Amino acid sequence: MSDFFKRLTLKEDPSIYEDKDSHLVRVLTVKDFLALGVGTIVSTSIFTLPGVVAAQHTGPSVVFSFIGAAIVAGLVAFAYAEMAAAMPFAGSAYSWINVMFGEFFGWVAGWALLAEYFIALAFVGSGLSANFRGLLEPIGIHFPNAIANTFGNNGGIVDLVAVVVIGGVAWLISHGAGGAAKVENVLVVLKVLAILTFIVVGLTAIHVENYFPFIPKYRVNPDGSAFGGWQGIYAGVSMIFLSYIGFDSIAANSAEAKDPGKTMPRGILGSLLIAVALFVAVALVLVGMFKYSSYANNAEPVGWALRHAGHPIIASVIQAIAVIGMFTALIGMMLAGSRLVYSFGRDGMLPGWLGKLNHKNLPNHALLVISVVAIVIGAFCPFAFLAQLISAGTLIAFMFVSLGIYPLRRREGKDIAMPDFKVPLYPVLPALGFIGSLVIFWGLDIEAKMYAGIWFAIGLVVYFGYGMHHSTLGKKADADKKNKQ
Repeated sequence: MSDFFKRLTLKEDPSIYEDKDSHLVRVLTVKDFLALGVGTIVSTSIFTLPGVVAAQHTGPSVVFSFIGAAIVAGLVAFAYAEMAAAMPFAGSAYSWINVMFGEFFGWVAGWALLAEYFIALAFVGSGLSANFRGLLEPIGIHFPNAIANTFGNNGGIVDLVAVVVIGGVAWLISHGAGGAAKVENVLVVLKVLAILTFIVVGLTAIHVENYFPFIPKYRVNPDGSAFGGWQGIYAGVSMIFLSYIGFDSIAANSAEAKDPGKTMPRGILGSLLIAVALFVAVALVLVGMFKYSSYANNAEPVGWALRHAGHPIIASVIQAIAVIGMFTALIGMMLAGSRLVYSFGRDGMLPGWLGKLNHKNLPNHALLVISVVAIVIGAFCPFAFLAQLISAGTLIAFMFVSLGIYPLRRREGKDIAMPDFKVPLYPVLPALGFIGSLVIFWGLDIEAKMYAGIWFAIGLVVYFGYGMHHSTLGKKADADKKNKQ
């Protein structure tokens, strides 16, 4: 049993990762990472989630849910920033935990993140398709059900727009992270301008009475969830936290960062700070324009509020920009997801060809796999219930990263270089990041935990059936053992 545990906790030498990832081209700057982070975090949800959460759980105090979720995300982001500055490796949490706690725990953290990228890519692609078709319908362009819906859904065979969009983003990224980052930068600026336009226009339609009572009295919703009081705010935090997890997409690309010791912390923390400010501002304006109950079962609260406030043209422009802005989330998640799959192949945890670079030193084999899987899920499969896997899996990875700061500190300046950034108020903040993530995980509903359990069961089968026997770390340990004999 002790030998088995030692095998599970074999730790990778950080110098090995430095050597393996040295061929990736370091082209990304702070500006690029800010765009990647804001583009992934501030996705479609900023145009929908404030109204939805206010109507379902919080009323005007939705702002407290956004701030609460941001505090926990910020605590974890500090840990991410130090990890990325100390170990700028592809694969983010997977690679870090492999070095800190061992191969098995690194696999668990990486497998958790893989669910996020596979499913989130499919969701955004499908959402972009639906919104794009919605923009075309008023001018008389309608897609037949067969190519507008997923297989078996309302006569659908394949969501063609989702296929084209995901394939197009993959093609863009296949030419290098630098080119994709330039497109991302432009689209993020456009999206932020649209959000600021809503805030400025919305401020002219504020009715102060809509803010009262700011924290409605607690009651139980028909579905058993909480509305009002601090219970409703807590329910809102668990629902909103999903919006903030995009900063992992920055860390996953740290092997392609210029001067990662400075670039990574600024990109991670800066993008989260910008996102929080935008989310809070949109939430305050939205609940001030109309009574929060007006947004119940409303799929587009921002557009609805602008139209009913007498600004239909601005509403249409913002909706169009929101569709374009979804590309920013696709670029960020596909970049990060392909680097995670590459790191699995690099270490032999999945077939080795996934860890091969092409003649331009790009991990395009891994990019092809994550693109195909996302297309299959997003174009052919009804998958709404899988959304909860994203939050559950990512929170587990966040807990590992927060705890990983403690063994990291003991190794900094020894076999790991002293980073330019360190988590402040150590050892308190990493513990709070772990506890905060655990509390939010606990607040997820039973289905989310059940789906996460199924996903991890599959991950265990893959690890013990393939990864454990093919990992380069395990083979090296076996060779060393034979040499000693």
